[in-house]
Amino acid sequence: MKKLFYILLLAPALLMAQEIAVLKYSGGGDWYGNPTSLPNLAKFCNQNINTKINSAIATVEAGSPDLFSYPFVHMTGHGNVVFSDNDVVNLRNYLNSGGFLHIDDNYGMDKYIRKEIQKLFPDNQLVLVPADHEIFKGPYVFSKGLPKIHEHDNKTPQAWGIFVEGRLVLLYTLESDLGDGWEDEEVHNDPKEVREKALKMGANIVNYAFTN
Repeated sequence: MKKLFYILLLAPALLMAQEIAVLKYSGGGDWYGNPTSLPNLAKFCNQNINTKINSAIATVEAGSPDLFSYPFVHMTGHGNVVFSDNDVVNLRNYLNSGGFLHIDDNYGMDKYIRKEIQKLFPDNQLVLVPADHEIFKGPYVFSKGLPKIHEHDNKTPQAWGIFVEGRLVLLYTLESDLGDGWEDEEVHNDPKEVREKALKMGANIVNYAFTN
């Protein structure tokens, strides 16, 4: 009954599927980084994959009941992350009832976020999302999996995930920095083809969140 309650709570957002949000968290990390990323991703999705996402991107706190208003929530930063007990319960209920969280390491988040993900799902291991997963198949095809956008430590880009009953509910992208690729061109001066690659992968993530 409890799971059904949360599914019903999230249902209106899933039916409209036009609102996305940035996750605000505690710990001192810059949750507000990459301010132009989601507006640009929303614009790209609206123009290319037939979404109608509100360009006025919301901010939602990890422990807020408002979290259930958004079928797709994006989280980024460079530093420390701390989820309170209330945050953990709220985020877990959100994800178990149909929500989707994309965590994008903006460089420096990895050593902090992994322990918080473990708090969210102590019985579910982070696993590498294979290149043949549907999130890489459409609307745009990424046959080799997650694309490389920024160098960071010059390592292979990695897509880590938490699966619940076969559904990917949390995607953690590392050594890629999709969010930087979504930013206004003058922020990082990335070549057009790099930004386009980042936006296409972002569109795949949004599409998956809205349709699964």
